[in-house]
Amino acid sequence: MRGIHDLGGMYGFGPIARESDEPVFHEEWQETAFALLMAAGSVQPGFNADQYRHSVERMAPGHYLSVHYYERMLTGITTLLVEQGVLDLADLEARAGGVFPLALPVAAAPMAAFTPQPEARFRVGQQVWVRQYSCKGHTRAPEFCRGKSGTVLRVAPKFSFPDTSAHGGELREEHTYHVEFTARELWGADGNDSDSVVVDLWDSYLEGDAP
Repeated sequence: MRGIHDLGGMYGFGPIARESDEPVFHEEWQETAFALLMAAGSVQPGFNADQYRHSVERMAPGHYLSVHYYERMLTGITTLLVEQGVLDLADLEARAGGVFPLALPVAAAPMAAFTPQPEARFRVGQQVWVRQYSCKGHTRAPEFCRGKSGTVLRVAPKFSFPDTSAHGGELREEHTYHVEFTARELWGADGNDSDSVVVDLWDSYLEGDAP
C-alpha cells in the first residue's frame, strides 16, 4: 500500500517553485516547530527520527496535501507527544481554542519477514533487486523502485533500520547501499535511456537474485 507521502515518480503536482534568497523560516511559528522537534528528539525517551517520520506519514491524506512542511512537522511532533503521554489532548485543544488534528493511529507493525542482516551481503558492481511487498508500516524503500533491478555503487556504513525502530521495536543497524537504477528500468518507455536515479537502500530491502 502506497502512503500519501510516497510521491516519488508521481505526476500531476505541478512545477517546484524556487524562491530567490529564500529565508530559512518564513514565519516565527515555523522556527518554533523546528525547535520543538530538536528538543523532543534530545530529551524525550523513545522519541526517534523514524517514529517522527512515521507520525507525519500517518496524517490523513487530505490534511497532508493541504498544508506546508512545518505544519506537517508540528502535527507529527504533537501526535507522538500525545501518544507517549507527554501532552494531554484535551488540555492541548483547550489551549489551542479548538480541535487539534493529530495523525491517524498506527495501523500495523512492520513487515515480519525482515530478517536481521548483520553483515553486508552485496558488493560494488553487483546487480540487486528491491523486494516487492505491500508495506503497511514505516519503510524507507520507495514504492517506485520495489521489484526493480539496480546496480550497487557504494556500500555505506551501518545505520539504524527504520522499519523496526519507527514502531518502537528492535533497534538494529544494517549496511545501506547506494543503488543506481536506469530511468528505463523504473518507468519503462517513459524513462530516458541517458538518465538514472540513485536510491539509498537498507540490506533487508534487497535480494541478489531475480525475483
